[in-house]
Amino acid sequence: MVDVKSYRPITNVSIISKLLEWLVAQQLTTYLMDNGLLPDLQSAYRAHHSTETAVLKVVGDILLALDSGNLALLSLLDLSAAFNTVDHDTLLRRLQTSYDLDGVVIKWFVSYLSGRTQHVRTLTTKLLPSPVAYEVPQGSVLGPILFLLYVADLLKLIKRHRQSPHAYADDTQIYSFCQPSDVNALADRVSACFDEVSSWMRVNPSKTEVLWCASGQ
Repeated sequence: MVDVKSYRPITNVSIISKLLEWLVAQQLTTYLMDNGLLPDLQSAYRAHHSTETAVLKVVGDILLALDSGNLALLSLLDLSAAFNTVDHDTLLRRLQTSYDLDGVVIKWFVSYLSGRTQHVRTLTTKLLPSPVAYEVPQGSVLGPILFLLYVADLLKLIKRHRQSPHAYADDTQIYSFCQPSDVNALADRVSACFDEVSSWMRVNPSKTEVLWCASGQ
């Protein structure tokens, strides 16, 4: 590949670090589930949630709408380099304000995210390390869970536009329904939702698709 945007930094995590992360992830997930803090419309990196649950939810809702004589508008969003755009300061604030993590716990996450560096190395060259102020570590145990908590507010934003969201990792589906006579109003609402989503997080337009769904009638 010659396009540098095709390359993503992968964290070289030691086995000891992964074991420690696994223990923290178990405690964090238990705390979030016991207090109902995990986003219910996110089907990734958690027990009993998978691509199958995401497909069943979205397709089931659309088929029910079509059976009622409505049209459905399905939008498939792809967030550009999503894991690499997580701001550490914003993530830590959300862990405190949205998930009530504080004290020693938040200090541990500050330590976990800070002090990381990255560099580019080829067969003949190695660049100097640079500090990492963004991203959750890819290849880590905690990275995916922290990403889900970071983007949970995106689902709330979509709901404010009277759209139905469902997400799997960094792929987000937005869908809504209307009578055949109200297609223009629905298209306007979806467009306004896209505009706010794009200002909240960078969307990859080349991988974003919009599909109208209708019955044979």
